[in-house]
Amino acid sequence: MRIMGLDVGDKTIGVAISDPLGFTAQGVTTIRRKGIKSDLSQLRTIIEQYDIKEVVVGLPKNMNNTIGPQGEKVLNFVDKFKKEFDLEVILQDERLTTVSAERMLIDADVSRKKRKDVIDKVAATYILGSYLEKKNRGE
Repeated sequence: MRIMGLDVGDKTIGVAISDPLGFTAQGVTTIRRKGIKSDLSQLRTIIEQYDIKEVVVGLPKNMNNTIGPQGEKVLNFVDKFKKEFDLEVILQDERLTTVSAERMLIDADVSRKKRKDVIDKVAATYILGSYLEKKNRGE
């Protein structure tokens, strides 16, 4: 059973998937958003290709644990996603995942342009990886 991780932004959706045993997360792609129908269609292709059974969506929260405007946009996306797909959706706190992804790419000496191209996919990998770690520890 594979699990998909999503980092949903205004312009892109970073996508990661787990290995079949649910231990590791790998970045798959970054979807350039063109509208909800197109977004869901592209996600459907990935869901079918990898036989996804569960989806972890990064929920951006403020540092005081409240949900701000970006979090509301993600919740709206999740509502539309749930109407389209009969999959379990888990919301994963994503505070600082983009910062961590950016730091890791800088440490790896990835150019600014290349970082821009892969940051959302890497953030999705962090979101899914964090969830898998907690799940595998029994939390």
